[in-house]
Amino acid sequence: MSAPEAWEVVAQNLPEHARNPIHTDAGARAAGFARALVAGVTTYAYLTHPAAAAWGLDWVANGGGEVRFRQPVFDGDLVRCVPDGDEIVAVTDEAEQPRAVFRPVRDSGAVPAMRPGEVLPTKFVPLEGEWSADYGLRAGDPFPLYTEHHAVHPAVWPALANHLTHTEVARGSWIHTRSIIRHHALARPGGTAEVNGVVVRRFEGHGERAVLDVIIRVEGVVVATLEHEAIVALP
Repeated sequence: MSAPEAWEVVAQNLPEHARNPIHTDAGARAAGFARALVAGVTTYAYLTHPAAAAWGLDWVANGGGEVRFRQPVFDGDLVRCVPDGDEIVAVTDEAEQPRAVFRPVRDSGAVPAMRPGEVLPTKFVPLEGEWSADYGLRAGDPFPLYTEHHAVHPAVWPALANHLTHTEVARGSWIHTRSIIRHHALARPGGTAEVNGVVVRRFEGHGERAVLDVIIRVEGVVVATLEHEAIVALP
């Protein structure tokens, strides 16, 4: 198979992300930023493009990787997703680069055990609309793999972890900082995702942070697991 290749896109927020005020101009300014931050999961969607283009549905079903968000990507930024060794970095025209780093893996391995912690309520989310195959397309990426093969976009898994964080853990504006995302099976639009999570750690670091273990099943099959970190209360 081919190696990942660079590509670029103009970053944009999706309507549903206005639920978090940091993704609006007013909310971002209130938190000390110049304009709306693009959701980390959208930056992640952009970073997956080179991996999925190179490795296809096998990566979507069995791969994954770790993404770290170092600096915000802003609405309207030109984002260049550039392979750099075994990483793919997101680069914009802002002063500090890269903005995010993704280290993809071809095989995520077996489903890891959930660690003990604060058990969160289970969420049941239909895989349609914002949770479907066209996440990337709606965010400005016309890559047709997911819609042609009727496969849920891999950015939906951290988006569902964000949904759990937003509804059960965060207080006010919050920021997704990193995730380890493991794919275990393809999922098809139209099913229902069962999202279970545990807060395994809380600590201070530029605000209150939380680390979650998340497991996502569709029709009883584990499709993704995550270690998901966010600043859940800004200073």
